Formats: sequence, C-alpha cells, structure tokens
Amino acid sequence: MRCITGGVTVGTNIIMTSIPQGSTFLRDRFTWLAYLLLAYYAYLQAALGPLMPFLRAELDLNYTVGGFHFSAFALGMVLAGLTGDRFASRWGRTTIFWGGAIGMAAGAIGFALAQKVGLTIAAAFLMGFLGTLLLVMIQATLSDHHGAQRAIALTEANVAASLSAMLVPIFIGLFQRIQIGWRLALVIAAVALALIAWRFHSVTIPEKIYRRQGTLELSDRLPFIYWIYWLVIVFGVAIEWCLVFWGAEYLVSAVGLTKTVAALAMGAFFLAMVVGRFSGSRLTHRFPTGKLLILALAVALVGFSFFWFVHLAPLSLIGLFLAGLGVSNLYPLTLSLCTTVAPDQADKASARITLGTGSAIFIAPLVLGWTADQLGIANAFAIVAILIFIALGVTFTANRISTQQQPAPSP
Repeated sequence: MRCITGGVTVGTNIIMTSIPQGSTFLRDRFTWLAYLLLAYYAYLQAALGPLMPFLRAELDLNYTVGGFHFSAFALGMVLAGLTGDRFASRWGRTTIFWGGAIGMAAGAIGFALAQKVGLTIAAAFLMGFLGTLLLVMIQATLSDHHGAQRAIALTEANVAASLSAMLVPIFIGLFQRIQIGWRLALVIAAVALALIAWRFHSVTIPEKIYRRQGTLELSDRLPFIYWIYWLVIVFGVAIEWCLVFWGAEYLVSAVGLTKTVAALAMGAFFLAMVVGRFSGSRLTHRFPTGKLLILALAVALVGFSFFWFVHLAPLSLIGLFLAGLGVSNLYPLTLSLCTTVAPDQADKASARITLGTGSAIFIAPLVLGWTADQLGIANAFAIVAILIFIALGVTFTANRISTQQQPAPSP
C-alpha cells in the first residue's frame, strides 16, 4: 500500500509516490479505536468458516445450506455497501459507527443462542449488515483523519484485523477440545466490544470532510481507475473468503484431518495473513503497488497449488500458509489505491468497496459449496484457481491503464 503526497492524480504517481521522509504518523486515540474495532469486526467475520464444521454437524446441514450462512453475511455487506454513505449523511458517522458495532455484537449473540438454521442464517445477515456499516465508517474515517497518510493507517488497521482473525480458529478449536463449545468464541467478541466502548466512548468520531479543488466543487463521480482496482478487490476477496469459509472443510474431507484439528490448522492461514500484511507494509516503501499486487497473486497461486494438489497434511498446510501470504495484501493494497483516487468521497468509495466485497463473499462461497455438493469439495476448489488467474488478468489490465494515463502536474 503506497502512501500518497499532497494532491490526487490518476496515473503512475498513484502507484509510485510516497510520504516524504521525516513525516510523522500520529496514532491518536481515535486511530487506536478504529484499529481495535476493525479487529473486532474481522474476528466475527472470520468466525463463520472455522465454526461451520461444528454447526453443520449439530444441525445436519449439507454444504449448500452451510453456504447460506456465508451468503447471508455477504448479503448484509452488499446492503451496507449500497446504503452506508446515505445513512452516514442522514444520521452522522458517530451514530452509524457505534450502532454498527453494537448491532454486530447483537447478531453474534443471536447466532450463539440459535438452535435452528433459519435463526442462524438471520443472525449471520444481521452481523453482516450492521457490522459492515461499522466497516464502512472505519475505512472512511481513517482515510479522512489521516489524509495523505491514509495508506499507513489502512495497512496497520488490516494488520490488527489479521491478528484478531488468527485467534478465531484457535479459540474455536480450543473451546471444542475442552468441551466448552465453539459458541463461547462469539460471546468473547461481545465482551471485548463492551470493554472497548467503556475505554473509548468519549473519543470524537471524525465527520465527513468537504474540500474544494481550486474554485470548483470536486466531481461526485468515482473515477474510472477506481472501478478497475475495485474489480481487483472483488476477485481478491472471493479468493480469500473461499479459503476462509471452506478451508477447514477441505482439510477434513480431502486431507483427512479431524474437525477440531482442521479448525486449529486454519490458524496457519490467518498467521500468514498477519505476516504477509506486516511484510507488505514494509515492501510498499520500496516497490510500486501494482507490481506488489502481481507478486502477491503469484505467491497465492503457488501456495494454493500445494494446498489443492497435494493431499498430504504437512504439504497442504505449507501451501495454505503460502496462499495466506499471497492473499493477505490483495485487499489492503487495492483499498489504498481506491481511496487514494477518491479522497474527497471517502464514505462513497468505502461503501462501494464493501458492496464489491460483499458481492464476492455472497457469490463465491455459495457457488463453491453448491459445486462441492455436486462434484466433491476437492474438485470444487478449482474455482479458487480460476479466480486467481482472473485476478491476475484484471491486475495486469489495471496496471497498464494506470501507466498509460498522464500524471497531473505537481502543484
């Protein structure tokens, strides 16, 4: 993710420029609040995959019905992506920020208490919709609050998100092993939110910033290059969440691990996400973001090949880790580029990004689950390979368009 200096242009300087040396990045109380709440959101979002083998066993669900939970969460994301900026304009960012956080906790508690599939699907939708309203606000407020240093803030926030997501399979597997049950992992998130709110409730949430460029109002239309990189986000998220949602099931059915061990083994993927995003935040100071996107997809392809083709547990887990390293930076790199080309439309840009990610999560895992019911989960994972190749093609196209555009003159 590349840090951008003053002014916004659509061209190679989007990918190449960085914050001048000596600039100080300030992490104030709001920044830490945003990091913690993104970690909270990521924790609950990541929970559906590791808990699914246990929920399917308890409620006797097939792959398709299990996939409905992921699609319900994603449908909530799509709805939030369509409405988040409008809700913020009507009720203010603070209301949507905290309302989304509390609403997601309510959905998590409802999921933990539900004993019927209709209720668990409804709870997943509630988590997806209200939680993603929080996500829209986190991305928009961090982008506005840190301005030209938004890339640093967004990268660090996603490292925090990966750290918390890594805890989910560990908690679920541990609680199952000691016979407390996976539901406690959801309750922990609600308790964590209560502690965060108690500590940070007095922090002011940045409201929307309106700027002018010269004497003319900036256009309300998102630029064309935004939508090209938006497509990269869509395919990258589809790859990531196919692995998150169905990775544990694949390790059980194709590799032969037990459900508990598979849930714990998914921690390798989330650990790789942490390592990858931390490393990526350093690499963006040295290399163009477009090239890093290609590198990330190449690593994901190599890792996924080991995970998919080799049905030996050690090699499959190594492949899963490598795939996580590659996938880890797809979202933060392209998120930074998208918000950079539309810095004065942070609410709208963030909302449309979640519309894309929600659509990807809605469609991809459901299609993979349906295909698994027809052909087996090992064959169904061919979908992930196809998605990686498509993402590579779109990234090459986006980079070519970006380099062909003439940079605007420096002020």
